[in-house]
Amino acid sequence: MSFSATRGTVRGLHFQRPPTAEMKLVRCTRGAIFDVIVDLRASSATFGKWHAEQLDDTNRSMICVPEGFAHGFQTLTENVEMLYFHSAPYSSKDEGGLQWNDPEVDIHWPLGVSEMSVRDKKFPSLKELEPIAL
Repeated sequence: MSFSATRGTVRGLHFQRPPTAEMKLVRCTRGAIFDVIVDLRASSATFGKWHAEQLDDTNRSMICVPEGFAHGFQTLTENVEMLYFHSAPYSSKDEGGLQWNDPEVDIHWPLGVSEMSVRDKKFPSLKELEPIAL
């Protein structure tokens, strides 16, 4: 679970490389988010493309983040709680991230960014990443 107090907070874009690449099932249990996935699979026709959904405590929707995709979100309300189910345990040596505002990916975030972790601000661009081979 995670908690974000401030509207406009961006978290991500996070992923794990093999051998601990993971599938995630994500749900917003309180508040609302703009949830984003980006395809990082080396052999994919949609490499570098993104998809977003609004998840909130009213629509009760979930999103499945396949292995080889980066995941992130922006809070649309204050006091957001998120619930994650992972198919593999976290591995710090296999973790990675993608720059949230990479112009090549061109995610259309709905709000200005109010908060973001120092770690997430330092993630590389798509051009700097090695694509994920699954």
